[in-house]
Amino acid sequence: MKLHTIVQPEGAIKTRKIVGRGPGSGLGKTSGKGHKGQNARSGGGVRPGFEGGQLPLFRRLPKRGFSNAPFKTRYAVINLSDLNKFEDGAVVTPELLHEMGIVKKQLDGIKILGNGTLEKKLTVRASKFSKVAKEQIEKLGGKAEVI
Repeated sequence: MKLHTIVQPEGAIKTRKIVGRGPGSGLGKTSGKGHKGQNARSGGGVRPGFEGGQLPLFRRLPKRGFSNAPFKTRYAVINLSDLNKFEDGAVVTPELLHEMGIVKKQLDGIKILGNGTLEKKLTVRASKFSKVAKEQIEKLGGKAEVI
């Protein structure tokens, strides 16, 4: 298969609907908006969930319970393969990771995950480590320190 032999499947490209242009389009004059009314005006229409003044479904349904979601702990995650950027024997801290641009935001802490392989002996300081990540760091003679 070459780029010049690729053909788009039937119905993949649709012609744009042209509105308000003469008799041929079938959408001239009022452009398919009917006559007058809120929806015919520019910027017209109602907000999502509006039911014409009837009490909206969202307000009719009872609200119960509590969600702990806003208070959950969110970690900035890093894979072991990202730590290969450091030189052998380095001490990797959250500040250093942020400085090098590996971590954009520290959120509630940094968690090291075991994806990829680590080739260097490092002392890594982070909030959390996955079991695989901790094993691999210590296997190479490094340290995984929880801060």
